[in-house]
Amino acid sequence: MVLRQALITRVLAGALALWPAAARSQVARFALVVGNDAGQPPDLALRWAESDAARVAAVLEEVGGVRPENLVLLRGQDAGTVRRALIAVNDRIRAGPGPAVLVVYYSGHADAGGLHLGASSLELSELEQLVRGSAASFRLLVLDACRSGALTRVKGGQPIPPFELIVSERAPGEGVVFLTSSSATEDSQESDELKGGFFTHALVSGLLGAADADGDGRVTLEEAYRYAYEATVRGSSRTLAGLQHPTFHYDVRGQGDVVLATLTGQERTRAWLEFPAGLAWLVLQGSADGPVVGEVGRDDRARRLSVRAGRYFVRGRGAEVLLEGTLPVAAGATVAVEPGDLSRTTYARLVRRGAGEATAVASLEAEVRLRAPLASEGDPCLGVALGGSLALRPLTLQARAAWCRSAFAVGGLTARTEAFDLEVGALHAWDLPLATLEVGLTAGAALLHQRFVTGGLAPSRASAALQLAPVALISREVGPRTFLYASAAAATYLYRVEDTADGATSLRPSFALRVALGVGFRP
Repeated sequence: MVLRQALITRVLAGALALWPAAARSQVARFALVVGNDAGQPPDLALRWAESDAARVAAVLEEVGGVRPENLVLLRGQDAGTVRRALIAVNDRIRAGPGPAVLVVYYSGHADAGGLHLGASSLELSELEQLVRGSAASFRLLVLDACRSGALTRVKGGQPIPPFELIVSERAPGEGVVFLTSSSATEDSQESDELKGGFFTHALVSGLLGAADADGDGRVTLEEAYRYAYEATVRGSSRTLAGLQHPTFHYDVRGQGDVVLATLTGQERTRAWLEFPAGLAWLVLQGSADGPVVGEVGRDDRARRLSVRAGRYFVRGRGAEVLLEGTLPVAAGATVAVEPGDLSRTTYARLVRRGAGEATAVASLEAEVRLRAPLASEGDPCLGVALGGSLALRPLTLQARAAWCRSAFAVGGLTARTEAFDLEVGALHAWDLPLATLEVGLTAGAALLHQRFVTGGLAPSRASAALQLAPVALISREVGPRTFLYASAAAATYLYRVEDTADGATSLRPSFALRVALGVGFRP
């Protein structure tokens, strides 16, 4: 969706720049924007198609130069309504006194034959004829739908390299550009995190400045297409459905670079958000639950977005860190996002939330532990343990090698006990605001070795044991890669115990509470 959105955004911006600066004020810009979450059996209902349409409509009005009276937004309407609306827009363009630009955008279900508008269909061939037949000097059709690449005659899912479109700003020229979110055999995809389709998200982000590679405040058609293509492929590469390749077809006369969006000169109502490099930044309006405004990729050259004055929630996402916070943005201001002013969520929490790029995070851990005495011991066993954990989304896997020593004296007998433990376990984690709570179960084996000091004969003895223990652990981050933790376990050891009365041995369980304090490091 991100690539597709970037592509659409840049193309739209370029279409609006087809005319020289002196003549642009005389160019009427019209747009028909359509979104439909419903499809036809066996289509599954979409979540964000109609929201995508609303985002595109807002961008066209705010930075694309489309006046409100020339903008038609249809959400959840059937094919007949869309057909009549497009014919009506074409009639207005034909009756107008000067040159015009027509932008048609659709988000929803489709196949190689047509758009699925609820129970009705609009054939792609008819849609293409209505767009090509418009009296507008420049026509742009953008489809964010499955298998929409049939319109551009691209077969299969092979990557299409970015294209260069040169259009003169000294002469109006005439032309038509078709942009689609996927090839003729691919599914266009939505993202719950982006709250929209990858392609439309990329297009909108590009028009708001993410595609402005040279930083001149203008987004050209070439910039927009390159950004949208790369962002869509990059975003869809991490999905189960696989890669999504936007496609294009164009027929434009003239020379010069086409400007699709002009982002400067709007200081009375808009502002800039500037982002540091190294992370991918997502911008939402108002709060973490607000609508998505746009995105700047981790490796994007352009590091700023044009936004309306207001309050914004920003999220910086990397492989091992998530930065989040809310920023007020005043009209005419340029607000630099400072990582130090944002809350930081790291490593294992990202994996458990599914919010990072990593799918697992490993850590090395060392602890001091104290275990209550077993049946054959007299004093608590004090020792250390070394090990590691692997944080996965559903569980944390844990392994430990431990050693402890205890001693006791009875009459003229002194005994020293050493215990060697090997443990593995699985724990479920709950991330609380200030700490992480983990509860689970560990199992393992132990070797208990006792030596005796006495005036009589008392040989050393060793016993093997099985161990099972429910565990509770609480941890807190204290640095970018370091955390402290405390744990408690109710361990059960099953081993042979000698009866002091007759010397007979029997297999018995022995229960012991174990506590530990430790430090962890994530390399």
